[in-house]
Amino acid sequence: MAFPPSGPGRSRALPVRPAVVLLGTALFGSAALAGCADPGASAAGNPSGGTQTTAARNGVVYNTSPDQQRIRADKDPALAAKVPALISKDGKLTVATTAGSIPLSFHATDDKTPIGSELDIAQLVADKLGLELDVQVTSWENWPLKTQSGDFEAVFSNVGVNKDRVKLFDFASYRAAYMGFEAKKSSTYDIKGADDISGLKISVGSGTNQEKILLAWNKELEARGKAPATLQYYSSDADTILALSSGRTDLNIAPYPSTVYRENTRDDLKVVGKVNAGWPSETLVAATTLRGNGLAPVISEALNEVIKDGSYGKVLERWGLSEEALPESRTITAENYAATQATATAAASPSGKAS
Repeated sequence: MAFPPSGPGRSRALPVRPAVVLLGTALFGSAALAGCADPGASAAGNPSGGTQTTAARNGVVYNTSPDQQRIRADKDPALAAKVPALISKDGKLTVATTAGSIPLSFHATDDKTPIGSELDIAQLVADKLGLELDVQVTSWENWPLKTQSGDFEAVFSNVGVNKDRVKLFDFASYRAAYMGFEAKKSSTYDIKGADDISGLKISVGSGTNQEKILLAWNKELEARGKAPATLQYYSSDADTILALSSGRTDLNIAPYPSTVYRENTRDDLKVVGKVNAGWPSETLVAATTLRGNGLAPVISEALNEVIKDGSYGKVLERWGLSEEALPESRTITAENYAATQATATAAASPSGKAS
């Protein structure tokens, strides 16, 4: 949900950053084509070393152990036959994930096993296609180039569809895409637009769509003579959340599922706002594949089968993400992107909960 990195054929026309504070080593440049959020700003703190299950106030019991006992699906031979030969020949579906945002994709309590809702959905797809799921953990800035090079066949890591990415990748949608603002529980913030962030200190991942939103809101504020927000960048998730909980920042903006997780598993933080990740347009989270290789339509078919049989819904329920469920998966490419944008609002919120 960010602008693509600079380089041949990839313009990076970012607006000037007003009121920016750099704290730690921020990731710039090639992070831009990556997922919806920089892992340094979106993860839920260190999930390792604690108990293997966490009972949250929203009724979800999060399993953070390496033994996931994932929900599985049966192979569809007809779908398996549609997988491009270059992908199916080794019997594996090589999936990239960033393991930086609980409950979406993160490391289990053994500090090495990637788990989360993104990988559960990838498992369902691999099962339907009769392929072994081969998970590769990568950094936010590396998945675009490695997907283009063929190292990764699909990316399941909270990647949102946008007009820049469809020039390089095809997509199979599987979840609504929102960003959440979180603050200390004692705060009275209610974030709905630019006016609500004026003068505040906000932590955000560099090169991400949430940064793009804040920069646009700051530009709007300055045009009206109001104080912009000060954007603060941290090098790790632990530093980000510590800064928020200690009062050194007023807000953090991160993937909505992560902010909801923290609200329901911590005593000191709460969600104080929600915005579509594609603001001012709508967008969706999608499996990401190399443009034109034929895999995205097959993944969409697999997703629609698991949506229909209920296993998709069980995965989202397991991770407390039911409100981000889609009624169907759609293949989104450069050719149909404009048309899918026209219907994204309805798809992203079948129950009318879009904000």
